[in-house]
Amino acid sequence: MTDAGRVIAGSARGTRLLSPGTGTRPLGDRVKETLFAILEPDLDGARVLDLFAGSGAGGIEAMSRGAADAFFVERDPGACQAIVENLRRARVSERASVVCVDAIKYLRERATSDGPFDLVLIDPPYAEPQLLEAALVSVAAAPALLSPRAWVVAKHFWRTPPPQAVGLLASVRTRRFGETALAFYRQVGPSLTEPPPRPQETAR
Repeated sequence: MTDAGRVIAGSARGTRLLSPGTGTRPLGDRVKETLFAILEPDLDGARVLDLFAGSGAGGIEAMSRGAADAFFVERDPGACQAIVENLRRARVSERASVVCVDAIKYLRERATSDGPFDLVLIDPPYAEPQLLEAALVSVAAAPALLSPRAWVVAKHFWRTPPPQAVGLLASVRTRRFGETALAFYRQVGPSLTEPPPRPQETAR
């Protein structure tokens, strides 16, 4: 197993994390700093769903910064083992559940019973962009999966952006870091309003 970087803030700050292998794209420090600077006001006590979790770095960073608990969904057994070890290293195992199953299957069959979640992180392999749209469709199709003010964040290759809107989910912000981009979604509807989507921002 290779290195997946470190937890950059909170109770587990500085903890080194394992990566399951070279096929995993861990969240870089710059991406994590931007991601959690945006999410920080809503993290305290949040419930997190980390889909295509890889090393678990996203959900672990969220728990380190105050999230109450997290579900990590990953289909690769080796990656699931890495998540378990990383949770142990970060001393947050008792607040986490690792579900070793295909993420789309999880969303269709189990996710609603584990929710609602305040933050959903979606990070499928760049080589399978269809998984990102399928995950967004499944999340949008299950309103009970999300709390009223939930964030849904999609990490993707910048050349294959996800849809601007999926059901009641609408992209309200995007950030780009070289080849990596983040799309931030909120629920929209009669009782939930958001500002109009911002133009794409590129980190420098």
